[in-house]
Amino acid sequence: MKIEIDQSAGFCFGVKNAIEKAENELLQGNQVYCLGEMVHNMEEMNRLNKLGLITINHDEFEKLSNVSVLIRAHGEPPQTYEYANKAHIHLIEATCPVVIRLQKKIRDTNTENNEAQIVIAGKPDHPEVKGLAGNVNKEVVVVNDPSELDKIDFQKPVNLFVQTTLHPEKLKEIKSNMIRRFRESGYDPSNLVVKNRICGQVANRIPSLKTFCRKHDLIIFVSGKNSSNGKSLFAVCQSINPNSHFLSNEAELQAGWFKHINSVGISGATSTPGWLLEQIAQKIKEHI
Repeated sequence: MKIEIDQSAGFCFGVKNAIEKAENELLQGNQVYCLGEMVHNMEEMNRLNKLGLITINHDEFEKLSNVSVLIRAHGEPPQTYEYANKAHIHLIEATCPVVIRLQKKIRDTNTENNEAQIVIAGKPDHPEVKGLAGNVNKEVVVVNDPSELDKIDFQKPVNLFVQTTLHPEKLKEIKSNMIRRFRESGYDPSNLVVKNRICGQVANRIPSLKTFCRKHDLIIFVSGKNSSNGKSLFAVCQSINPNSHFLSNEAELQAGWFKHINSVGISGATSTPGWLLEQIAQKIKEHI
């Protein structure tokens, strides 16, 4: 049975950079707190915890002082930096460069044009979206589906910002429905300005993942269960190859999946560590 690991799977640059910064500090014996989960993958989080990384939430952060705290790839709103300054907290900056540019863009837009509505396409509870919204001093509308567009006043211009990990097809759907709603209201759709910063590594994964899924009889997709990126990419796998299985670790492998299978493809989310993909491939070789 042929087993192939998807070479485009694994950590995106932002996650890889954040983990390397944490490891560098921890291996020097420094105590490091991380504000929120470093990555939505429990296997990798367990590895980092064993190295000494302490994951905290915002309530716990606001009780700390004189410590080192890592800002993960998702980024944070200005209030986090303000508190850190007052509490003499050393911040280890690991915000993804793509997110940093988007944060600057939303700040600049907020300053330049106070009449246009600011809308974010993304998940309202996602840390990146919260960080973006925190850079604006007026009401921000967050939509994650065309059914939520009633929140927007289509008689006014809109600056639409996009969560960097949003599925490109989801953005396409939201944008087309917004244009339709503008036309129905008699307002020129050209007043919709889209600030699309979807991560190229995320967007380009979909075409390559589809090609990868077509090559194999069975797909094993590895991801943390709370990874939105993992869920959306697994849906892509299923759309191309219905014989696709989602799992988080090697213990979830089932021998029955591999009967009469000649070719297995192993892929994963941008939050899935490469070592875990290798571990699962080895498990299949040895025991299935």
